[in-house]
Amino acid sequence: MFISLTKQRFVQILIIVGFLYIVLVSVEIPFVFLTEFGSLSQESFTRLPGLSREVNVQEKDSPIRPLNWVSKSSPPPAQFLHHRRQLKYQGRFISNLSFDAKTFDPTTKDRSLELHKSAKFAWELGRKLWEELESRNFVIDSTENVNNGSERCPHLVSLSASEFLDHGNVMELPCGLTLGSYVTVVGKPRGTHPRTKSKVAFSQFIMELQGLRTVDGEEPPRILHFNPRLKGDWNRKPVIELNTCFRMQWGSALLCEGWKSEAYDETVDGEVKCEKWIRDDNNFSDESKLTWWLQRLVGQKKSLTVNWPFPFAENKLFVLTLSAGMEGYHVNVDGRHITSFPYRTGYTLEDATGLTLNGDIDVHAVFASSLPTSHPSDATQKNLEMSNQWKAPPLPEQPVDLFIGILSAGNHFAERMAIRKSWMQHNLVKSSIVHVRFFVAVHPRKEVNVELKNEAEFFGDIVIVPYMDNYDLVVLKTVSICEYGARTVSAKFIMKCDDDTFVRVDAVMNEAKKVNGDRSFYIGNINYYHKPLRFGKWAVTYEEWPEEKYPPNADGPGYILSSDIALFIVFEFERHNLRLFKMEDVSMGMWVERFNRLKPVDYVHTIKFCQFGCIEDYYTAHYQSPRQMICLWKKFQRQAKPQCCNMR
Repeated sequence: MFISLTKQRFVQILIIVGFLYIVLVSVEIPFVFLTEFGSLSQESFTRLPGLSREVNVQEKDSPIRPLNWVSKSSPPPAQFLHHRRQLKYQGRFISNLSFDAKTFDPTTKDRSLELHKSAKFAWELGRKLWEELESRNFVIDSTENVNNGSERCPHLVSLSASEFLDHGNVMELPCGLTLGSYVTVVGKPRGTHPRTKSKVAFSQFIMELQGLRTVDGEEPPRILHFNPRLKGDWNRKPVIELNTCFRMQWGSALLCEGWKSEAYDETVDGEVKCEKWIRDDNNFSDESKLTWWLQRLVGQKKSLTVNWPFPFAENKLFVLTLSAGMEGYHVNVDGRHITSFPYRTGYTLEDATGLTLNGDIDVHAVFASSLPTSHPSDATQKNLEMSNQWKAPPLPEQPVDLFIGILSAGNHFAERMAIRKSWMQHNLVKSSIVHVRFFVAVHPRKEVNVELKNEAEFFGDIVIVPYMDNYDLVVLKTVSICEYGARTVSAKFIMKCDDDTFVRVDAVMNEAKKVNGDRSFYIGNINYYHKPLRFGKWAVTYEEWPEEKYPPNADGPGYILSSDIALFIVFEFERHNLRLFKMEDVSMGMWVERFNRLKPVDYVHTIKFCQFGCIEDYYTAHYQSPRQMICLWKKFQRQAKPQCCNMR
């Protein structure tokens, strides 16, 4: 009897636990689908505890950290309004920000000696190049340049093993690819070797199509990432991974693990995404042998199938052909189709201007043929649509509500054109309630500067910051945005964003208006626990930043300031009291923190200023290609609720 009662109680407990589990799952699953998780990157991300919810202005006090110094010459915050003045351009489109020899003199206070030296050199060189351009008054006839002056690209490119090595394991494709282009690689995978700090056998190589035409300091986009892993994968089986990556943001990976794609899965030009190959766990088992004999006994015909091994083997020569089809890329090895990868939104065949091979592979030869002979679509005359409908409204005579300054690089013609044709067509922008300008530095290539000057003269929406463009000096463009917004157009609110950021202008305006008009504010995706990296590409030395944490700062792709903070930044810069740091978003957080000691600042955090891509009901969407910009704008126009476009 006792045992029976015990069993009954145990069963009852299990039933209760199962019921609670069903309730939790029924609540959780609708939430996941409600957020349209499929529109996000498949790469997982984490958020610090302090960023788990939006911060209400009235609920959270402004964060205050002790500072070593505040400029004694800084006037009280109320007096910053007296420093606002309406200014015309020094030139037709040159920033009014005051640069002189003393601007970049290093001080013992700000620990930025090397950055000041770099800034001084960039300013002197950039000013000289731009003055030469102005004095010569270059005017290029785009039609003449297309018809007569354009160089033709080679129809085929061939490199031997030694030539490929001399080129740094890169084969340049000057005009990218086109429909029907193909690249053939002859190589041999090396034998396995232990992974660093591990005894696990490891063997893999990576072939990538990259967009090499990027500004200095940017990572080239990986238009196709092809990664066969012979040994060392977590499941101990050979796999092939395909993906794309744009500005360090990876898309959704396609993994081929030896199983053929399902019949209901979409194909690429009629080819399956993944072919089948022999796996140790699914071939020649006792069950399959028994099934085969039973089919023979009952007289059932068995279709003839050929089982192929994994296409790559250690120390075995292979011939790989990568071809460009109508719907995607196709990979054949030794004459057999292995995998197909559909084109991702945001990339064109002409963007693939280089092929790289790295890892455990010895390359014997690389050959590319059926290449386009005309220049790729990043040529100015193809990207810029010289139409009056895309021209910016004239400089407003009255103060504007919101000014948006966009950081851009000299050769980002396509990015600027996409913004002109998308969210800059918003009614608030066309009616001059919101004013928008691109902020661009001098490019190292003279021909780019000539085209940039012509672009600025035609569209009237570019402000040139006269220094040689450098990734570590983006902070100078940010100061220029503050100066233009606070003085030239006397904006109430000033927003900074990047040229790969889609902005919902109405939503940003409404978010800024939520704050009391007399309050100073800093709105964005605020990082309260951002720590400097001490190792790797983005490492920050203790000399550059001795503290273990950065001040609270908003992610760089998009944030809003009240005009008094912007005036303070310009005021301090012109008096050579503004500390410069190579990370633009951290610099802004540092400057706002200094202002916070003079007047309390409301830090308003919202994840809708999305840093990693696009989310439901976004205010800004980052890492958007020119094609995605147009796609987002079309969706915004015909749908009441903003939605993201397809992943790359």
